[in-house]
Order: sequence, then structure tokens, then C-alpha cells
Amino acid sequence: MEVNPGGAAPHPGDARGPSHAGRRFLILLFVAVLAAAGFLGYRGDLPRFAFHEDTTTATLIGPPLPPIDATLVSGVVEPALVNINAAIRPYGLGAAGSGIVLTSDGQVLTSHHVIKGADTVTVTDVGTGAVYPATVLGYDSGADIALLELSGASDLPVARVGSSAILRLGDQLLAIGNAGGTGSPTAVSGAITGLDSAIVARNAADLSRKSLHGLIEVGAAVAAGQSGGALVDRYGAVVGVVTAASGDLQKALGRGPEGYAVPIDTAMTVVRQIRSGTPTDTVHIGPTATLGILTSDAQPSGARVDVSIYGLPAYAAGLVDGEIITALDGRPILNSTTLKAALNLHRPEDAVRLDVTDSGGAQRTVTVVLTVGPPN
Repeated sequence: MEVNPGGAAPHPGDARGPSHAGRRFLILLFVAVLAAAGFLGYRGDLPRFAFHEDTTTATLIGPPLPPIDATLVSGVVEPALVNINAAIRPYGLGAAGSGIVLTSDGQVLTSHHVIKGADTVTVTDVGTGAVYPATVLGYDSGADIALLELSGASDLPVARVGSSAILRLGDQLLAIGNAGGTGSPTAVSGAITGLDSAIVARNAADLSRKSLHGLIEVGAAVAAGQSGGALVDRYGAVVGVVTAASGDLQKALGRGPEGYAVPIDTAMTVVRQIRSGTPTDTVHIGPTATLGILTSDAQPSGARVDVSIYGLPAYAAGLVDGEIITALDGRPILNSTTLKAALNLHRPEDAVRLDVTDSGGAQRTVTVVLTVGPPN
């Protein structure tokens, strides 16, 4: 077949026209193949491809990728991981988990449930053993993502952040974290079995339950303590934040093991929101502000004060057990969830106006100055 670039015919006086054009096409094709080979070679492997054709489609078929090399990938990722210990006063109880270093000066990505309710958070660098006190820069409890800042950290190895958008069912991934809270990272591999999974997760520390959705599901035996750790691809790029493992009931029914992770694209959206310094109904920025009450949903609406804790702001302002909060700064409070969302937008030392109804139906407005509380 003759190739006529631009639709122009070969010049009649040039006997080399067709063959010259053919050679030029072959040269261009060869250059294109070399460019493709260079790109694939940069990824570490140059597979040999075959084409399968029928009358309607042409499909690129390649050889299956080799099993993920857990030792090699772990060696790449572990220096950018940290172990997290969260303590609750006065008992010193808390949780052990993992974190992923995002910046050399100590911003660390982890799961919200690892630091939930903590009075103090301590972080240990896996590579050097250095210990740092940490503060919570912000979190999204619904997405189970938190961002920490390590005091005095510098020159930390930083994780390579990939993308979860390109993942496919069957891809092999590696979950790496502080399994069992022992301090030594453990890696478990498995294939992706779901890309939009929904679960109800139970927090082993306080037995609370939370619905999570949009998760990556992996056929890997993820263990307690790996929460907040890295789910990585075969090249060592972080594609998810480990958040949960299949429970005992699932295992007894022969389902699993399964691990679950928040996609890294979702996690980094939360991180960017926290870094912006702008709170939302779901993303809290900085220290947690609290009224000092325990609440439940009131009927037909509102947040009922179940316990007004002695010595904290609500108690000092005169709120008593059984009263119902119906508005905060004029914003209607429909239940405990909307109260938490309204408080998300505030910081300690802010003064808020609460519309309150007592058990007899009498209404009043109370001003409360918020104080510092543990991450919700």
C-alpha cells in the first residue's frame, strides 16, 4: 500500500517516490516503537505483547505480571512509615497504629480511628527509631482519615504517593503496617477483590461502629495495628490507607481474609482540605473543640444531653442532663450528627449560642465557651 502524506501524489519525475515514502513510514514506525519501549522500560519491565484480532476489535494481550516481590517492595516503603501510639488519660489506654510520611518535616497521614479520643499522640520513625510528639492538624472522621504533624522532625524519608484511579480488580497489592502494635512493620499481599466496597467497621479500642464506603478490598490478612499503614502497588507507590480487616464472623463463615483501605485519591483530597485551613461539615481543622457533653438523638429532633460532664463548659454554663439542644448559633440541630458537624466548624475558645429546650418544654438560649477536647 502506498502512503501519501497530506494526500499528495509522488512527483512524476521522482522514481524514488513510493519506496522513499515507504522507508520514511518504516523509520517513523521504528522511532515510535523505540519511544514506547523506553517508556515501558522506565517502569522496570518490557513485556512482549501479542495482538488478538477479530472482525470488530483488536485487543492488546500481554503476559501476566509476576507475583509482587514483598521483600523488595517493603524495603522501599518501610523507611517512609511510622508507628503511632495514642494514649487516653488518666489510664494510658489507647491505640497502636501506623502512619505514612507525606513531608520531610513531619506531616503524617493515618486513619482517624487510630487517634480518636487521644489526649496524647506519640510517633516513632520506623527507620531511625526516633520518637516525636505529634499534634492533630485535622481529620475527617467519616472518611477515617487524619493528618498529623510531628514536632521537631526534619529530613524524614517521604512516601511516594500514587493514584487509586488506575487500580483494577485482580491487581496485586501489599499492605504494610505495625501489625499487632509490636513496632515492626509487617507486610501482607493480596489481589484486589473490590474497588467500591462498603462495610460497617468496629473500633476495637472503644467498640464503636462506623459505616465506611468506597473502599479498596484486598484478599490479604490485614491485622490490628496496620490501620493507617500503606497499601502499595508493585512499584512501592501508596495507593491506599489501610483502615480495616475482616472480622471473626466473616472468617468463621469462610469469607476472607479481607483487608480494606481508603483510596489514596480520597485521602489526599482530605489532606488538601486540611492544609487549606478551611473546615467543612466533615473535615475538622486543628484542635477539637468540645462542649463537654455526651448526647443522643432526641425525638422528633434535636440532640439530647445525656451527660453534662462536671467541670467542662456545658456544665459550667448550666446545661443539665435531659435538656435538648435545638440550634447552635441559629443553625438547626436535628440530631447528634448535626451537632458534631456544627462543632466541626469551631475551635477551642470560640463562644457559641445554644438554643435549649428543657423536659417541660421551656426554651432558653445559653452561651458556652468551647474548650479543647480529644479528636471526635
